[in-house]
Amino acid sequence: MADQNPNFPPGFSVGITPSTPEPTQARRPDPKFSPPTAPRFGPPTIQPNQILSPPVKPLHSPVSSNGVRTVGPVPHLSTPPGPPVFSSPLQPAAGPFRTSPVTPQPVAFSAAPATPPSGFSDGANEFQHPVPSNAEDMVALSDAPNVLLSARKVLKQKKLMNVPSLGFGALVSPGREVLQGPQIIQRDPQRCQNCGAYANLYCNILLGSGQWQCVICGNLNSSEGRYIASTKEELLNLPELAIPMVDFVQTGNRRPGYIPVSDSRMSAPIVLVIDDCLDEPHLQHLQSSLHAFVDSLPPTTRIGVVTYRKTVSVYDFSEGSVASADLLAGRVSPNQESLKQLVYGTGIYLSPIHASLPVVHSIFSSLRPYNLNVPEASRNRCMGVAIEVALAIIQGLSAEMSQGVVKKPGGSSRIIVCAGGPNTYGPGSVPHSFSHPNYAHMEKTALKWMENLGREAHKRNTLIDILCAGTCPVRVPVLQPLVKASGGILILHDDFGEAFGVNLQRASTRAAGSHGLMEIRCSDDVTVSQVIGPGEEARTDNSEAFKNDNSVSIQMLSVEETQSFAVSLETRGNIKTDFVYLQFGILFLNLYQADITRVITVRLPTVDSVSSYLESVQDEVAAVLIAKRSLLRAKTGQDAIDVRAIIDERIKDITNKFGSQMPKSKLYQFPKELANMPEILFHLRRGPLLGSIVGHEDERSVLRDIFLNASFDLSLRMVAPRCLMHREGGTFEELPAHDLAMQSDAAVVLDHGTDVFIWLGAELAAQEGRSAAALAACRTLAEELTETRFPAPRILAFKEGSSQARYFVSRLIPAHKDPPYEQEARFPQLRSLSAEQRTKLKSSFIHFDEPSFCEWMRGLKVLAPEPT
Repeated sequence: MADQNPNFPPGFSVGITPSTPEPTQARRPDPKFSPPTAPRFGPPTIQPNQILSPPVKPLHSPVSSNGVRTVGPVPHLSTPPGPPVFSSPLQPAAGPFRTSPVTPQPVAFSAAPATPPSGFSDGANEFQHPVPSNAEDMVALSDAPNVLLSARKVLKQKKLMNVPSLGFGALVSPGREVLQGPQIIQRDPQRCQNCGAYANLYCNILLGSGQWQCVICGNLNSSEGRYIASTKEELLNLPELAIPMVDFVQTGNRRPGYIPVSDSRMSAPIVLVIDDCLDEPHLQHLQSSLHAFVDSLPPTTRIGVVTYRKTVSVYDFSEGSVASADLLAGRVSPNQESLKQLVYGTGIYLSPIHASLPVVHSIFSSLRPYNLNVPEASRNRCMGVAIEVALAIIQGLSAEMSQGVVKKPGGSSRIIVCAGGPNTYGPGSVPHSFSHPNYAHMEKTALKWMENLGREAHKRNTLIDILCAGTCPVRVPVLQPLVKASGGILILHDDFGEAFGVNLQRASTRAAGSHGLMEIRCSDDVTVSQVIGPGEEARTDNSEAFKNDNSVSIQMLSVEETQSFAVSLETRGNIKTDFVYLQFGILFLNLYQADITRVITVRLPTVDSVSSYLESVQDEVAAVLIAKRSLLRAKTGQDAIDVRAIIDERIKDITNKFGSQMPKSKLYQFPKELANMPEILFHLRRGPLLGSIVGHEDERSVLRDIFLNASFDLSLRMVAPRCLMHREGGTFEELPAHDLAMQSDAAVVLDHGTDVFIWLGAELAAQEGRSAAALAACRTLAEELTETRFPAPRILAFKEGSSQARYFVSRLIPAHKDPPYEQEARFPQLRSLSAEQRTKLKSSFIHFDEPSFCEWMRGLKVLAPEPT
């Protein structure tokens, strides 16, 4: 059953509840495996066997998922200093393993021919199809992968199509950038007068009258003469009738009182809210990151600086190069009079970088370490009041009055909080000790206050990001409602060093539209059962404009490239038509305050054959959708244990519904068409999202929130790590993420989404020249693979046998105990190893009492298919 979450964090459910329940099972105990856990925060300590990597320089062109540079738009996310361009290709694996975690092909669409087919009639009363109706004529829209479906075909039988253990749905990235081209249309779209759907390339059109038939409800609509044509070829000159994804752009804003202003005049501001209770080591790292951050900002960016401890300091840029601040009490929220005096007084609290860079640097240099003998967790921090003040500063700029006309900045304003401890003073705070007799009530009050503050920020078009670092717990549950309600993000770091600095920069520069609304419309045969992502159910009423608008509307808290929505779909009954249609209408304001209406229309053929349906399933997309639905349930540690048991039941149920029974055996084999899915789900159940790899529930909670909102690429990497072995000549070979990859004479890169590990075998590490070259190549590859990723991962390098190497080993599937034939079946590279090399390989294993993938599948009485 789809989960219903009335508060919508971090995902939410809309539409009709699935008719068939999810598989369930009684709770099971934690597995015995318990790898070492890293401290949630900690200063950068140097271990005897740890490898220190040099600073890196920026890379300026996008890299595809396999590390190869591709031509494309300049990424919106800038990067820290990094190494020179790395262009060594990835070497294909020596077995039947995918050479890269290939991003599934976007929704397949029918392509329109350049010339009309023979026998074409242009009669005024005859319907014409802008595209052919051949179900097999499918072309991938490679330059706009905004919609990824779990299957490219739909089963006509409701009972099999709606099997909840497998499910059917789509990953939709509304804000993913679109290449400039003919799909940009500067006029209003044609909409169905009955249901509100948009005209598209699959509509039937009467050439003589220009009338078009809606593919969603079948209503016949007037085009007001726009689609009148003498031949079908003329219609193909209209982008919405030729391609499946178009952007309608209105550059003249019709909102009352709006005046277009230059980007330099009204660029959206950034206010840094900085914890002023840090010890000296953490403060030094933070200052370095802040200095580098402001140096990276565009000169027109408006910036403000607020610090907090028991009071709030608002820094004034009007004093030249001297750090000067106004103080406000942090015990209670400031009243309107004090805020008015602050915002409209003589001070300048927001200033363009080009005019204030020296004073900003002086402010950062003037910060001093905490000098009282008070534990970190007990220090008075009035974070809530500091954010209120930052909002007031932004509101003062946004509502600048000039002859009664409101001038608004482009894009969403940002508040970025740099926190080293919990909010323990003033509104939204909790006691520093859990043993406080009134802690539960105070926490409940703080949660509500923080959520209201986040909603107020969202109303003011301001995102709040909280970047935490250090050794002190920050009380994640209290901060999450604030960032979720505003559309921001919460990230935990070990320290205020490199990864923190990169995320600080990327948080400020990632493209963000505002006032986003996503409308999902489906054929009568299909319904939306659940939506998970960074938004909430919109309360809109289109009944006056469209009589039968049955769309599911989602209010997006922000519109960003790095986000996606997981949309679960079901069929209402047995399907009798040849096609079903899905349409996604995304309405938002871009950075330049232009109204964008993005329309994506999908047509899927329907089939009777189960094998044909299974062949169309994109198992990686399906696995990510299953993972998102599963993680939505895992709100506590006990929930995570239950979800692991449910994943086991999913595997068995999919096998029972779609698998095949082995000859002369009671065992069933998992469907070979979904060969990669079981291993991905095995990684999910034992990895950081559900397993015991990370040590604190706060860490798992933050990772789950990031995962539920993440794009497909990051989501897949967070579930199933990608393993790349360095080879001579600077190339890399992709291997299964099994511990059999730990070969003592090799270097391995393991990309696990929010963490990237570089492991050097002991034999290689003993050779200084080779190990230095291998480490440099691995570091460069790691930077390229993650140069546009947000949040930016931490990158750790270490040698075989070191204590930190256990973090790497714990994320690999333990396959060393499997029989040789199973090892070679899933890891064919072993066939090329000599007996001596195999002996060395066995000696490098760190033994954990945990089943391998094959043992897990046998325990479920399911045979795993050969990987593809």
